[in-house]
Amino acid sequence: MTTPAPNVDASASVATSEEQSSSTAETTSRGRRINLREYGIIGALIVIVGLFQVLTGGKLLMADNVASLIQQNAYVMILAAGMVMVIVAGHIDLSVGSVVAFVGGVLAVAMMSWNLPWPAAVLLALVLGAAIGAWQGFWIAYVGVPAFIVTLAGMLVFRGLAIIVVGETIAGLPGGFVSISNGGLLGGLGFLGQADVLTLVIGLVAIAGLVLGQLRTRRTLRGHGLAMEPTGMFVLKLVVIGALIVFLTWVLASSAIGLPYVLILVALLVLGYGFLMGQTVFGRHIYAIGGNVHSAVLSGVDVKKVNFWVFVNMGLLAAVASVVTTARAGAGIAAAGQNFELDAIAACFIGGTAVTGGVGRVSGAIVGALIMGVLNMGLSIMAVNPAWQQAIKGLVLLAAVAFDLMNKRRNASA
Repeated sequence: MTTPAPNVDASASVATSEEQSSSTAETTSRGRRINLREYGIIGALIVIVGLFQVLTGGKLLMADNVASLIQQNAYVMILAAGMVMVIVAGHIDLSVGSVVAFVGGVLAVAMMSWNLPWPAAVLLALVLGAAIGAWQGFWIAYVGVPAFIVTLAGMLVFRGLAIIVVGETIAGLPGGFVSISNGGLLGGLGFLGQADVLTLVIGLVAIAGLVLGQLRTRRTLRGHGLAMEPTGMFVLKLVVIGALIVFLTWVLASSAIGLPYVLILVALLVLGYGFLMGQTVFGRHIYAIGGNVHSAVLSGVDVKKVNFWVFVNMGLLAAVASVVTTARAGAGIAAAGQNFELDAIAACFIGGTAVTGGVGRVSGAIVGALIMGVLNMGLSIMAVNPAWQQAIKGLVLLAAVAFDLMNKRRNASA
């Protein structure tokens, strides 16, 4: 004799199905909110560029100005890639500007006084930056001193050391080193009219890589049954970003230097750190620590180790920024790096990184850095008083953080 299944099982099954549907809907809604925020940042950049293009009488997007915009703001993008990781993990680093000055001073001394070849001097600078990061990471991760205090001390210590090491400006650096920030790829495949063919080819390769990477990510999400953005929005995103790459490539191909070397460096860093934060265990651990450190500990995350390596990485990227900054100036300067930490932090917050940690993307920080760069260049072309430029950037930062906090409160109440 067959016994009918109790009604409670059916009810439980229905309840479970409803819970799964609710969870899926919540995940989809959260994913759409994040996507809308990211698109909003890109939209804000486009609007700001368009505004200054009109206000400057078309000067902002002149080929050489665009190349200069990238060269002048490469240090912000490099530092922001590391600062995102620091802020997502729930910390802050106030020392990066002073580290840039100190490492840049050692770099200049190594080339001019110690007669090291510039590639060897650059390698020495990277090792020194990583060692500084390890020093600060030790106090933060293993001694337990708050990052704010450790890096505030570092800001004072390394600025003082920079003044001691450099003394007077050390100029006359090797041409090969200076070209890191002032040169670019030009003429390798000839010219199409006034446009550099090699730059155009690299732009097309970048677009192909973007499309293939996004399609592969979408296929992976579908395979795991995870929420995806609507097809129309996905296609629109690819079209808009692809059009921006085409425009940027064409403008740079017409510039005096072609594709700047520092843009290639920044692109590699964005790809590498985007993969690190989004596709690796280490990146997931950083988000877990910033989201809820106690839950991360209970889940088996080695919080001390992760925090230590986050600051080692920040020191390394500060050294990379030092190389770029010193090459751009063509000299070692004790006053280099002033307010660099504020620029990097502002780029992260404008790019959507949460003040409270746990949320942030490298790509968003890069867009934030570009917004800051466009503001700087546009206001400079318009001959706005530097004091007003600082005030305007401060208001933009305040508005970005306030907008993020209001969004969080609205989502929490919903």
